[in-house]
Amino acid sequence: MTSFKNYIKYLKDNPEGYWFKRKLYGWGWVPVTWQGWLIVFGYVGLVILFALTIDIISLDSDIIFTFILPVALLTAVLISIAYKKGEKPSWRWGQR
Repeated sequence: MTSFKNYIKYLKDNPEGYWFKRKLYGWGWVPVTWQGWLIVFGYVGLVILFALTIDIISLDSDIIFTFILPVALLTAVLISIAYKKGEKPSWRWGQR
């Protein structure tokens, strides 16, 4: 339990004002400010919106343009924002 409290302390200790900080395990980011959470919720909301526009009964080649391409572009935007507004990503396996 102590390591979890230390991790929460690490996430809250943000003098640089990062929107995203490194994950504790693996590679990637965790949103730590309201701006970061807004970006993540916006991403999830738009992915759900694109998913709801798909006609599941008649899945055809249009799925590439109505779902896969928009989600790929949204993912690229999310990653670029996290890279610009977050700590530099690196592989982590727990706290140091």
